[in-house]
Amino acid sequence: MGRRRGSAVNKLFAWVRRQSMKVKIFLAVTSLISSLVALRLLVKDTNQFFLASESVHAAGIVVLIYKLTTQKTCSGLSLQTQELTAMFLAVRLFCSFMMEHDIHTVLDFATLVSTLWVIYMIRFKLKATYNSDLDSMPKYYLIVPCAILALFIYPHTFHSHLSKVLWAFCVYLEAIAVLPQLIMMQKTKMIEPSTAHYVFALGVARFLGCAHWIIQVYESAGAYLFLLGSGYFWLPMVLVAEAVQTLILADFCYYYVKSVVNGRLLVSLPPV
Repeated sequence: MGRRRGSAVNKLFAWVRRQSMKVKIFLAVTSLISSLVALRLLVKDTNQFFLASESVHAAGIVVLIYKLTTQKTCSGLSLQTQELTAMFLAVRLFCSFMMEHDIHTVLDFATLVSTLWVIYMIRFKLKATYNSDLDSMPKYYLIVPCAILALFIYPHTFHSHLSKVLWAFCVYLEAIAVLPQLIMMQKTKMIEPSTAHYVFALGVARFLGCAHWIIQVYESAGAYLFLLGSGYFWLPMVLVAEAVQTLILADFCYYYVKSVVNGRLLVSLPPV
């Protein structure tokens, strides 16, 4: 740990912290654009971003399973986020079965089963280590607005109206399902490694999903936004949803990377 404090990367983090907010925003935007350009040069088919996103999410769940089976504790994990995740995965899986059967369906099924197992462990096997006082955000605060929004803005790529609304609902809910976990971590300030790895995996997954939409919009000169949807609002709303979750997770991912660079096992968040 002592050797890493003088590393070039650590000095870079220290330099960034000393900069004004305007400079930090400029650096963040520059880093984002550079990452998108690099991804576009490396990956020719942007649809592969979805596959990578789902794979990273599944890897995050595997980390949670490892924690629950080896450490026998669910401390730091939000049951609310896991249940919201299971909800949008179940809805998306239902829509996928009605639309097509491909690798995305398989990955969603595997992730849903794993998430349900995590929920079972938290609710029954490791209940004594679960802190419900810190995980107190009611789920309906997130579910109801997503359901209402889905009734008005949805895709036109499904034959049934119900499928259109359900697909929109799962897109909106996925964008904010991580909020209870982030709020819980903000209350505890110190996040143990397995939970941090899981949330960081969610951040990477959402960035890859967001990258797909941004690149598609750029390459079509904006026309991609208005290809389909209810009143031409669907694809813009998908992009907004992806961007919202990416921004929600961006701050945590910064402190995660900072902690890893410093050689720390625990991720510490600053006071609000």
